[in-house]
Amino acid sequence: MDAYDEDPRGPQGPDGSAGTRLPEEPPQPAPPPRTGIAALSPRYQVGAALALAVVAVAACVHVLMVFLSLAPANTVTKQHGKAIEEWLYPEFEQNWKLFAPNPLQQNIAVQVRAQVRLRDGQVRTTGWTDLSAQDGTAIDGNLVPSHTQQNELRRAWDYFAATHGADNRPVGLRGSLSEQYLRRIVVMRLYRDDPTSREGVIQRVQVRSSTTNVQPPAWSRERVSDKPVQRLLPWWSPTADEASGGVR
Repeated sequence: MDAYDEDPRGPQGPDGSAGTRLPEEPPQPAPPPRTGIAALSPRYQVGAALALAVVAVAACVHVLMVFLSLAPANTVTKQHGKAIEEWLYPEFEQNWKLFAPNPLQQNIAVQVRAQVRLRDGQVRTTGWTDLSAQDGTAIDGNLVPSHTQQNELRRAWDYFAATHGADNRPVGLRGSLSEQYLRRIVVMRLYRDDPTSREGVIQRVQVRSSTTNVQPPAWSRERVSDKPVQRLLPWWSPTADEASGGVR
């Protein structure tokens, strides 16, 4: 038989003649078996999805409750403190604090003025210079503000306030050191930024602070005074090195 003869066993053509044998199609691979939730029936898939949603919500609530229990006192903890305690105690009790110390909720402005002896012998008292506002202006919009601009004056005032009583008298052995540190900073800043101080020699300086509470949000029931509290320190006489600009 010739290789191109028709196979009489092949399928018949439309006219009844023997047709050409068609190649057999390869078997299709079986689909991979489904795993996980997809292997469940639709009814059980819905049940599994609801269970996962409940677990996710419970986990989020638990993390939020733990966070609020460790955070400083705020409007939410004051209003819902009982619910937070019932959720955490005794199974999830925490005995450490996430934030220490409590973040400052006040705006403190440190200002200074000076008595300057000019070259003609006259003594002139300058106006108040807001050093905190100068630092704020230098920091605002600055992607990399210096450590001095951020912390020098602020930490000096904190150091002074922690070592002095309400009558501005030093408490403890570090009181004199804190006075000297703050005095040197304000004298240095006056010589650098105040035109009158640069024209003469500083004889005395006086520092004051203005403290204003940060107002709570509109939805909070907390109410705090919005009136600034002033603290006026006595006049200080710089040392000879400070007065001559030796600490600039």
